[in-house]
Amino acid sequence: MLIESGERIFVTGGTGFIGSKLTGELVRRGCFVNVLTRNPKYLAGEKIEGVNYVQGDITDVDSLRHGMYGCKYVFHLAAYAKNWAKELCIYDEINILGTRNVFDVAVEVGVGRVVWTSTIVTFGPTESDVVGNENTVRANDNFFTEYERSKTIMEREALELAAKGFPLVIVNPTRVYGPGLMSESNTVTQLISMIRKGRMPVVFNFGRNIGNYVYVDDVVLGLILALERGKVGERYILGGENLKLGELFSILDKVDGVKRFRWGIYYFTPFLIAYISEWFANLLGVYPIFTPGWVRTFLVDWAFSSEKAETELGYKPISFEEGIRKTCQWLDRNKNGKL
Repeated sequence: MLIESGERIFVTGGTGFIGSKLTGELVRRGCFVNVLTRNPKYLAGEKIEGVNYVQGDITDVDSLRHGMYGCKYVFHLAAYAKNWAKELCIYDEINILGTRNVFDVAVEVGVGRVVWTSTIVTFGPTESDVVGNENTVRANDNFFTEYERSKTIMEREALELAAKGFPLVIVNPTRVYGPGLMSESNTVTQLISMIRKGRMPVVFNFGRNIGNYVYVDDVVLGLILALERGKVGERYILGGENLKLGELFSILDKVDGVKRFRWGIYYFTPFLIAYISEWFANLLGVYPIFTPGWVRTFLVDWAFSSEKAETELGYKPISFEEGIRKTCQWLDRNKNGKL
């Protein structure tokens, strides 16, 4: 099936880093889009022409009914993806209970298909010299963050629902970067900006650990392809290149045509900073620089393949070097990091 002009689509998380770009692309294709947002009046200057902003959130079933009514498809991207929260229950309230609400209302109003944006971390880290895929079985339930825990629990539940006939396709993006909202979901671009400004001269664990990095526009197209070509009950990894952190620094130097000085540090230094930062956050309610869980996530490997998405969906991610070049050009045009 193909998304046709005039189709009405409901999007949660449509004001976020990935969601806002997805919404813009759907409008460009002639779709009518309902975007769920907590308070539309705070979107001044950020609204996309042709989008109907529906006030509410995924914990409010009535607002979901209002936004989803008359829509043929749903893209569910809303999540609490931050690495810290004053009240840990927010992860379950949004990532589990909120997602259940989206699925329940989708059944109630009879939408044709739901594409849910999960995350690569539900698969768990990969062993040395191993490249994971959709068949990778998580080794254990030792979670680094509450985000990882809540998303993993919900993904397992979602797969069971799909096996019973719920029209769901799941996508698992890797580390997304690129032009757009400089939120915590876009930390890689924030890191790139800091490196270019000379504010990040250190490399965790000497840059040895691997991550998979994907350009945001590729994820947007992957989401649409998942709706059009994905198989119900299947997961699709939307990734790009597997790179050591040190290689990311080197490619950025190559794109900018400069050789930056940096030094590697052992893992205990960022851990010390993280524990102190988290202690102050819990004491004073001030958001931490980073958390121990965030550090642990970056001190293991996350090497994954997007071969299934490429084969079944026609997904074609660009190279990291090309994506970095586009990102740097955008940063140069937008010195304040805003759209």
